[in-house]
Amino acid sequence: MKTTILNIILSSILLLFSLTAAHTQSKTEEVDLFQSLYGMEKKAVMSEILGITVDARFWTVYEAYELERKELGKDRIALLTSYVEDYGDIKGDKADELVKNAERLNKGQNSLIAKYTRKVRKIVGSEVAAQFYQIEHYLLNAIRSEIFENLPVIGEIKN
Repeated sequence: MKTTILNIILSSILLLFSLTAAHTQSKTEEVDLFQSLYGMEKKAVMSEILGITVDARFWTVYEAYELERKELGKDRIALLTSYVEDYGDIKGDKADELVKNAERLNKGQNSLIAKYTRKVRKIVGSEVAAQFYQIEHYLLNAIRSEIFENLPVIGEIKN
């Protein structure tokens, strides 16, 4: 199941980048669809790993987490789309802004996971909270690795 979700996620990300020339509204709809599919697959993985150790209280907190995560995800997709569209012209201030925005998003994602790990721990205990933390970081790191493997380094491809 873990391999399946990663394949779906990574394929979707690559597809999204290949569609950067699409109309803005269409792109927004594609992002929403991607996030919905990713969220369903991720919830299935979370459910499979956590099993019967969680109840409705966990899923209520998890759904709140997912809403916040999706907003950060939209910002990350916008940043990556901008990078794909402009990577041949990224110099000076534009490069600094790219790094600044990427760091802001990374810190935001890490803070969000930490915030919800504490909430999960309060309602269902430390073990489930640690599992939640592990799963979220595993998926986040796998996605980040795949993105970096498939994006050109700034200046690598000259116009």
